[in-house]
Amino acid sequence: MSAIAWVAVVVVAVVALGAVGYFVVTQNRRRHLQDRFGPEYDRALQQNDTRREAEQDLLAREARVAELDIRPLEAEARETYAKKWREVQERFVDAPGYTVTEADALVTAVMADRGYPTEEFEERVSVLSVGHAATLDRYREAHGISARAARQEAGTEELRQAMVHYRALFEELLTDSPRPTPRPTPHPKEADR
Repeated sequence: MSAIAWVAVVVVAVVALGAVGYFVVTQNRRRHLQDRFGPEYDRALQQNDTRREAEQDLLAREARVAELDIRPLEAEARETYAKKWREVQERFVDAPGYTVTEADALVTAVMADRGYPTEEFEERVSVLSVGHAATLDRYREAHGISARAARQEAGTEELRQAMVHYRALFEELLTDSPRPTPRPTPHPKEADR
């Protein structure tokens, strides 16, 4: 075999190994993001034009959270917040709409105390998606109900549901133990995207 033929074989082998390596790295990154973000991974796919853009968005969220000083609450703060939550919950029967607004404010206060940004709702959701993806859809729904409650457009059952949703995130933030994020099952058409 001539030297040119050997060079061609080596080049083809290097290119093939590079392609396999790229595929493995891409699959590992995808699996990591799916495990970490669960349903939020699918949401990112829907909101972006390509899978690559969605994954870049999720990686940027991770990088943003790594820059923040997110910390657990001190035991005394946890007890104080738990007491406030019980008080808010007890007022639900008498003033459900107002209570949901209070629950939203209490969740935001816990986030701020832990070091999460709290200025804008979308930023809160983006940062929470990194460690609390399993509860995020419930938080979004609760926040939407809270906004409708402020306009007096939410029924009592919706308000009760909002309290349940807020409590799920509140408990995670209070105890610093996010629920495991369920791994999504990709839709056959989305898997090729």
